[in-house]
Amino acid sequence: MSDRSRHRFFLSVYFFLSGVCFSTWASRIPSIKTQFGYSDAELGTVLLAMPLSSLAGLPLSSWLVSRYDSRVPALYSFISLALGLLLIGLAPTTLTLVLAVCLFSFSLRIANIAVNTQSVSVQRLFDRKITGTLHGLWSTGGIVGVGICTWLVAWNVSMGVHLAMVALLVIAVAAYSYPHLLAGDRATSGNKFKLGRPDPYIVYLGLIVFFALVCEGGMFDWSGVFFREVVGEDLFTLGYLIFMVCMAVSRFTSDWLMEQLGMPRTFVLSALLVMAGIGLAVGWPFFWPCIIGFCFVGVGTAAVIPMVFLLAGQSKKYAPGIVISIISTYGIAGMLLAPPLIGYLAQAIGLRYAFIAFGLAGMVVIPLSHLFFRYRQQEAGR
Repeated sequence: MSDRSRHRFFLSVYFFLSGVCFSTWASRIPSIKTQFGYSDAELGTVLLAMPLSSLAGLPLSSWLVSRYDSRVPALYSFISLALGLLLIGLAPTTLTLVLAVCLFSFSLRIANIAVNTQSVSVQRLFDRKITGTLHGLWSTGGIVGVGICTWLVAWNVSMGVHLAMVALLVIAVAAYSYPHLLAGDRATSGNKFKLGRPDPYIVYLGLIVFFALVCEGGMFDWSGVFFREVVGEDLFTLGYLIFMVCMAVSRFTSDWLMEQLGMPRTFVLSALLVMAGIGLAVGWPFFWPCIIGFCFVGVGTAAVIPMVFLLAGQSKKYAPGIVISIISTYGIAGMLLAPPLIGYLAQAIGLRYAFIAFGLAGMVVIPLSHLFFRYRQQEAGR
């Protein structure tokens, strides 16, 4: 195996592990809701700990990716991520649960920035696009995580045992893969963010990823609850699983789709699919319409994040790690603010109609992508 293929393979392992960790947490949210007896609003309040702790990690994550090779924070963040997952499964009270969720969210932020920064460097070793495939492996990890959860729920395995098994596996695999990741990728320039007028290049990409992850993050955390409480399906992980499968399969084809349609059209197509899928699930909240609708949403969300991170690595003003860190702040805010927001909306108007917010978030991606590409064209003409 050549060096570049080896770097790509083990970076893929890290993307896969990240997906496993997140979906393991998300698929157990209905279990947490039942175990602690939370209402929708109370669950939303607990989930609010995630964006707050994640955003608190911005200064540290930016410093780490500018100070060290990206593989260093990647390894240590995965170790603390696994510890957070373990503690969530063992939490006896709401306070300890919130503290464990904060550690998990804080670590997840650093892990995602580190692996996406590494992906920009590894992408430069290849002539063809590989970013979509890497994110496809994140989604594949998500499928594996929720699939394992579905199987363990069917066998009545406790949440504590489940999360402990995953945590130990993540630590072992991350440690083994670390020496094979790309070394020496720390940028030597563009590592200092300049305060002042916001850079439109970053702001437009940040807003796109914010609204895309409002939808994606909300689907992660609430699709299982939607299938159990709105659709009335006892195997509540089924909706989450079908969403993840469709997103994963589509991400493996997103590199090809970008080449065929171009990024501007791919953004529009993605948004239209999200809107159609949410409309179908909300309009006809029965088993098959929701299955098909969640498929549409999975396909629609698939290409947006790979495209955004690929464009982030093309910034002429800042190093990739800094741009990815800033854009990830928007993305994580959207991904983690959506679940509590939906909880409060569900308490007020019902979970079925609260899902309309995801369709509206998808719609906003269309005008934002138009503004971004118009700005980039103007910059190229100067």
